[in-house]
Amino acid sequence: MSGATEFGEAFVGDGVDAAHINTVLGAAGGPVETAWVTALATPRAGFAAFVAAVAPGTAVRPFTLFVNKAAIEGERHGALTWGAAQAGVAGGVLDAVAEGTVDAERVGELLLITAVWVNPQAADEDAVYRNNRRATADALRAGRHGLPSVDDALAARGAPWNAFFRPTGA
Repeated sequence: MSGATEFGEAFVGDGVDAAHINTVLGAAGGPVETAWVTALATPRAGFAAFVAAVAPGTAVRPFTLFVNKAAIEGERHGALTWGAAQAGVAGGVLDAVAEGTVDAERVGELLLITAVWVNPQAADEDAVYRNNRRATADALRAGRHGLPSVDDALAARGAPWNAFFRPTGA
């Protein structure tokens, strides 16, 4: 990491078990820290940011804030969000550190915010885990490399779509 804040995005999987991750990686002591602490200190109904852990009592490094993008809708959705998705995010962050996408020598100087979508209809905890793990590592890679490029984004502008909408006859 060059010192600039890195923004990443990735979407992995199909259907209700797909993962959509947004990442913001930046230096402690800067604006990312302010956002990180503010989000942690201001839970609201259905949304409770927390520090991701790879195992109970073992926080992910760099310290990673897990922020759910979908309000928790029931016990199963909560278990998938705080269980499988959180474990996937933890694994994806550590995959990025292991492969060098996030500099292991600097993890103590960095903070990461992950905004995580888990569909309230998600059902397969193994798929939720796998998709979130891959999406997290992919988002961090995208942030590290400044992807997509402006040219790639402009090339796609003629036919925008996403997992929930594709225009017909646009």
